[in-house]
Amino acid sequence: MHIVKVLNNNAVHAQNQQVEHILMGKGIGFQKKTGDEVDMDKVEKTFVLQGDQIDILNDISHHIASEETDVIIKIIDLAEKTLNVEFYTNLFVTLTDHLHFAYQRVRENTPIRNPLTWEIRKFYQKEYSIGKQALDIIEQDVGIRLPEDEAAAIALHLVNAQKEGGLMEETVKMVTIVQDILNIVQIHFQTTFDETSISYNRFITHLQYFAQRIINGELPNSGDTFLYEQVQRDYPEAYQCSLRIKKYVENNYKFELSIDELVYLTIHIKRITAK
Repeated sequence: MHIVKVLNNNAVHAQNQQVEHILMGKGIGFQKKTGDEVDMDKVEKTFVLQGDQIDILNDISHHIASEETDVIIKIIDLAEKTLNVEFYTNLFVTLTDHLHFAYQRVRENTPIRNPLTWEIRKFYQKEYSIGKQALDIIEQDVGIRLPEDEAAAIALHLVNAQKEGGLMEETVKMVTIVQDILNIVQIHFQTTFDETSISYNRFITHLQYFAQRIINGELPNSGDTFLYEQVQRDYPEAYQCSLRIKKYVENNYKFELSIDELVYLTIHIKRITAK
């Protein structure tokens, strides 16, 4: 495998039999140049480049300072250790691209608001915490303090890279569905939630899986008629709220809720709104 471009002392863009990679490891790029063979004993992390990732990397690589690449490596290492996951190959390129232009926006004093910051902070707390730590790493190594919204943007990249194929659009849609349903419940009961409660966190988890089923168009189950009739009778107000959610989902996503879904929603709504 030979080097296409040295990104810095610890990262190189390399090629092997027409397959392009980002290779990372301590000293892997030290005193190396284009065309040199890669010292495979120094490889600690590999990202395979595919499709437009190659073009994106080639486009921005001429402008990326070595400290920018070091920051990406530190953020990915921190995230993998904290979340105990391995990310898909798109993360290095997408995060490098995003942060490079975030630096430019700060230098030009043209910040961009992230409308999903609040939702990401709430639904992806671990990833958001990593994003906050990443801002400190960036300030220390690059000398630029990015706005707080960028912690949410970094978190969303981390969430997205844990899913095959890079499903940023799907992730945003899922967050939107969950937030809309929470709004429906709060408006219906004229209440706010205790976000530290066990019931709230269980409800959020249920809604995340529920939103995933909506996005995937998973077919509904037949349902437990007896339990369905029981929750209608025992929890009438929560059931009426679940019907409002049913209408929202059908109108916006053409997804028909099963009896099971209505039962589970009603039970969760009853728990989270119980005084």
